Amino acid sequence: MTSTVAGHSVLQVPVPALEPFVLSRTAHYGTDYVSADPDFVHAHVTALAPFLDLGALTQTALDVIAEIAARTKPFAFTLETVDTFPNGIVHLLPEPSAPFATLTSRLWDAFPQHPPYAGRFGDVGPHLTLDALSDVVTEDSTRRLAGPHLPARCRAERLDLAWYEPGACRVLRSWRLAGA
Repeated sequence: MTSTVAGHSVLQVPVPALEPFVLSRTAHYGTDYVSADPDFVHAHVTALAPFLDLGALTQTALDVIAEIAARTKPFAFTLETVDTFPNGIVHLLPEPSAPFATLTSRLWDAFPQHPPYAGRFGDVGPHLTLDALSDVVTEDSTRRLAGPHLPARCRAERLDLAWYEPGACRVLRSWRLAGA
């Protein structure tokens, strides 16, 4: 008997400054989602997910994303505040969060059939996932581990369309934020 794990696409803003930490935590849990693609950045703030299946990534859809990226100005943000969602996901909150929320809103308006997180969690604010609570992981332990990397002063400069599938995570397309 064989099983297939379907992948999914994600529109995300890469955060290279935190890549070493997030990559190490991803590898800690297993290598299935560690990407060999040099353009793939594990540390990111999700703009819209889950997104289109591979077969639905038409040129029209890609053009719409390109237009939204072209209208979005690059922006500076800082990641320092560690928080935990009720489901145990430990994350960082970007400040300011409004540019991320605006980008998500524009993408969702263009693709209303794809609400953020499939509508499962209500209004989820912009965040960068760091870890998950367990018997050995707490918000405090994550804060201590991430501490040398914080505060992370970052700049959102691109939007990636990434594919997540065990053993096959990769960037499908990437657009510069241009603010035209």
